[in-house]
Amino acid sequence: KLPRRKMLLPLVALLSAALLASAAPPTCYSRVLSLSKEITESFKELQTSKTVDSCVETLPRLYLDIHNYCVLAKLRDFVAYPGCDRVVEVNELKEKARSLYTILISYCRRDLVFLTDDCNALEIPVSPPIEHS
Repeated sequence: KLPRRKMLLPLVALLSAALLASAAPPTCYSRVLSLSKEITESFKELQTSKTVDSCVETLPRLYLDIHNYCVLAKLRDFVAYPGCDRVVEVNELKEKARSLYTILISYCRRDLVFLTDDCNALEIPVSPPIEHS
């Protein structure tokens, strides 16, 4: 019985730690980071979709980096952009962008540190490094 208990104890500890980690509430930073990635991906999908209205091509670029102070202006510009109001996907994206902006300026204002204010960096997304196998 003793060897079985020795094997079960680490397993129980590991499962408990995993459950506690997944039950932890998201931090402001993690929420903002995940929402910005979600918005950026949705925008990419919208741009490449063949079934969406042609007005999507005129939308301002929406590459987001929450470490760049210019992201606030980028979000404001995107939400205020007058075109494509008839496209449901664009309205949904604007609503997510509005939510991110609100979280950034209200709830997370003191928790975030902007590392740069390079507005040009938000116009041209940085390509992820190519993995060599």
